Amino acid sequence: MNKSELVDQISKKSGLSKKDSEKGLNALLDSVKTELKKGGKVSLVGFGTFQVMKRKATTGVNPKTKQKISIPAKKVAKLKFSDSVNSMLNKK
Repeated sequence: MNKSELVDQISKKSGLSKKDSEKGLNALLDSVKTELKKGGKVSLVGFGTFQVMKRKATTGVNPKTKQKISIPAKKVAKLKFSDSVNSMLNKK
């Protein structure tokens, strides 16, 4: 599902226009990005938690040349799904 398909689903389920649904989705995404940029986290009960994690610097190997390369430390965004989402995915 891409963004326009998600907007269609939101519009159908909420009864809002597609334009209003897209505005709401964009506002949500912008708010999450802003909070992550500040180093915070966003918890949506029953869905999951968005947070920033620090990845340590490490060394890797270039598969073509077999030379060792250094991979610098960096921050990455993570989404940890809630137990309710994970259990829903694993129901048979």
